[in-house]
Amino acid sequence: MSGPVLEIIDLEAGYNRKPVLQGVSLTVMPGEIVAIIGPNGAGKSTVLKSVIGMLAARKGDILYHGARINGNKPSDNVPLGIAYSPQGNMVFDDLTVTENLAIGGYTLTDKGLATSRMAEVFALFPELAARQKYDAGDLSGGEKQMLALGRALMLRPKLLLLDEPSLGLAPAALKKSFTTIRGIRDSYQTAMLIVEQNVDAVFAIADRVYVMALGKVIAEDVPANLPRERLKGLFLGAMK
Repeated sequence: MSGPVLEIIDLEAGYNRKPVLQGVSLTVMPGEIVAIIGPNGAGKSTVLKSVIGMLAARKGDILYHGARINGNKPSDNVPLGIAYSPQGNMVFDDLTVTENLAIGGYTLTDKGLATSRMAEVFALFPELAARQKYDAGDLSGGEKQMLALGRALMLRPKLLLLDEPSLGLAPAALKKSFTTIRGIRDSYQTAMLIVEQNVDAVFAIADRVYVMALGKVIAEDVPANLPRERLKGLFLGAMK
């Protein structure tokens, strides 16, 4: 097996003077779905923001295919093959579905390639194909999540960072979204790092899981070896 797509080593990061991450280390291998779970305020989203370059690392290393990307901006990392889908179904409400996807493929100079990538997204999400001329603001919550994910896929990333893909989704939309995420990995061997609160949903697709609390990794294993019900208690502040 080749080396890690992503390797984080003793990462420290935070906001202004507030420290958040305290020596976080993790790896994501090629074609692997890795989940980060934990209570609110654990630092899960901060890990993703540090990797994509929205937040500078104070200490430690972030390695992408063995190359140090500390100090890179998102505009440096996206062309390398790293895509980030933030939480909250963040789309451009006043632009159409097609225009949102075009923004996701903004670095594709080959118009034919951009068109084929968009066709791939519409094949993954027929609901979007049927609404491609609609403004994104008129979509349902589940459809906005599809659009946010589809936009991130326009560049066919080697590493996909997903922040709370289940947020605000009805059960049927959630199931479809996570089935699609697994299908994307299976089809393109895309490595994924997913921050998620829904333990049952992410355990169904993850190869490995990191558990975080108070800015630190407190456990790492395959889903079958982790105490699912006890972890749900952790999220409610009830872990003993």
